[in-house]
Amino acid sequence: MIVIRPERLIIGDGSEPAEGMAVVIEAGRISRVCRSADLGADHDGVVYVDGAGASLMPGMIDAHVHLAYDGSPRPIDDKLATLSEGYPALALRSVRHARDTLRAGVTAVRDLNAPGGVVFALRDAIAAGHVEGPRVVACGQGLSVTGGHMDKGGWGEHVAFRDLNAPCDGPDAFRRGVREQVKRGADCIKINLCGGSSRDLRAPYKQEMTDDEVEAAIDEAHRLERRVAAHTSGGPSVTMAVRAGLDSVEHGHWIDEATADLMAERGTFYVPTLLVNERNYEIGRDALGGSDASWAWLDRAREDKWASLERVHRAGAPIVMGTDAGFMLPHGSMTARELELLVDGGLSPMAAIVAATSSAARLLDIDAGLVREGAIADLLLVPGDPSRDVRTLQALDALRVWRAGQEVVA
Repeated sequence: MIVIRPERLIIGDGSEPAEGMAVVIEAGRISRVCRSADLGADHDGVVYVDGAGASLMPGMIDAHVHLAYDGSPRPIDDKLATLSEGYPALALRSVRHARDTLRAGVTAVRDLNAPGGVVFALRDAIAAGHVEGPRVVACGQGLSVTGGHMDKGGWGEHVAFRDLNAPCDGPDAFRRGVREQVKRGADCIKINLCGGSSRDLRAPYKQEMTDDEVEAAIDEAHRLERRVAAHTSGGPSVTMAVRAGLDSVEHGHWIDEATADLMAERGTFYVPTLLVNERNYEIGRDALGGSDASWAWLDRAREDKWASLERVHRAGAPIVMGTDAGFMLPHGSMTARELELLVDGGLSPMAAIVAATSSAARLLDIDAGLVREGAIADLLLVPGDPSRDVRTLQALDALRVWRAGQEVVA
């Protein structure tokens, strides 16, 4: 039995922090949440954790990661590394990424594309206790039209790839693609709905999947009891997909008010991945390269992401933290910056915490994200008060993390 006595308790549901509380952990779950005074005298055999000056909250959840990828500053370097390594090497590398993620206070993730069966093997190894990492909800491979966002060209015609993603064409092929990923072990499904377009910056998005393909993929996934995430840029295709039952809009730079209202009405989750957009500017054009047109598109996306976040937040649709870790940013070490950006975008610190805990847990369908009796004891003890300043979560060396009731040793 473990008893944690923090200075303040942040439940993760948006309520104000409570002081003088204690949380009891038994068999990997929270068995009791009560006033510390109600526990009485200390008992032999119980591990007591003094959280004076610190806040206890649910472990963070990153709803958009790629554990098989190393987050190289230049995407081409990561792409080449992935192509030059076999699945065993990628799996071993993903173990390190998972460990780094967990030690940064992230106790659960949703992985939204990995080659082969790498992420399924990692997920199962973590669940079995063979390796250390957050609990993993995984889509396997994303479904993309031929030549779409996750099946781009640019290689010699003699080059062929296998199992990096799942190209599909036509409604029946997307149904088959959903079934194949579920057969392989997918917890959720990812589709690549639309991408960016620099042809006309008045409409900086283009639909890749047809309406029929989108509806078929979502219908089949829901029939098989899987949620659907969609890589999106914005525009009418997102509105169509939300009407078709899409569960989460990923990225979504251009979300208009009507779509935001529809998302709120349908309970569609929004995962804005703010940090990965900023990484383009932190890394810089000299390192990344790119045409004038592509950087003009990035400038538009950077400008509008804040407006889209404001619209969705104002409409009341659930917002969830996701970083896109593995693509242009490392695993774990930068995750908490996403909360800071959510606050910069208009969320209160407590709303950002909800986005990274209970709302994310609802999207992932896991029994975590709240400090409540019966929940999995995925917990984070952080000095200071993140409900007032989320930047305290960036002090990684000061965090104490519990995963299913076991403290993570740095």
